[in-house]
Amino acid sequence: MAHPLRPSTEAILDALPDLAPFARDAVVLRPERGEPNPGDSSIGGPLLWPSDEPWPMCSLPDEVNPVGLPATAMVPVVQIFKREVPGPWWPADADLLQILWCPNEHWDPPAQQADVSPVVELRWRRAADVDSRLVAPPSPSRHAEDGYLPEPCTVTGEALTDFPFREELPPELRPALEELVDKTGDGGDVITRVVGWKLGGWPTWHLTHPMVFHCRTCHTGMTLLFTVASDAETGVIVGRWGDLRIFACPVDHRHPFQVDLH
Repeated sequence: MAHPLRPSTEAILDALPDLAPFARDAVVLRPERGEPNPGDSSIGGPLLWPSDEPWPMCSLPDEVNPVGLPATAMVPVVQIFKREVPGPWWPADADLLQILWCPNEHWDPPAQQADVSPVVELRWRRAADVDSRLVAPPSPSRHAEDGYLPEPCTVTGEALTDFPFREELPPELRPALEELVDKTGDGGDVITRVVGWKLGGWPTWHLTHPMVFHCRTCHTGMTLLFTVASDAETGVIVGRWGDLRIFACPVDHRHPFQVDLH
């Protein structure tokens, strides 16, 4: 699948130097159907999971099971190794990020989760600490939405510098940004909020004005950690062909994350 040509970061900042303070590192993951192994970064692939660590289960009520029982196994969404996708989002004590979710829609989930979407579980870990790997994790035992069962895909990471939507910028910068966007991308915006499966960067805002989530522990403004995108290659569809975003506290990765569906 061809992607619109995006100017280099240098070209963007040469055209609009005042954007520099708003730049954020990001890596877009380009998925391709395949057979990833537990030692690979992947979408929907097997996880490098310790055999002595319980597999995440979900017993929350969902659309089909209003009492949430029996508990059902979560499914792998994405696994990322630092060696393949380096960046500023990695805690000092971790080199592996794993995201799972319950493949059912939850209408009244805990506060940190998004309504009418899968319930997300996140793990940071050190790959070297996994001495014995869980070979056969459990499969979901309750009804699962097709769009929440990612197809196994290998991923190629594309590192870039992301910039925010014009409404997240000071008013005096917005006209120049709009002019720059109009000149590039073949009619689309390839400068700001780069779309796709993405680590870091700036979030898309399709349905609401931009907003800030505050950490429930320290009240710091949270930043975008990961975007799960709807696409045909992975078979994932969230919301109305939208994005599921995970925001994290920049002060301490152990503070609770926040999920948003957009």
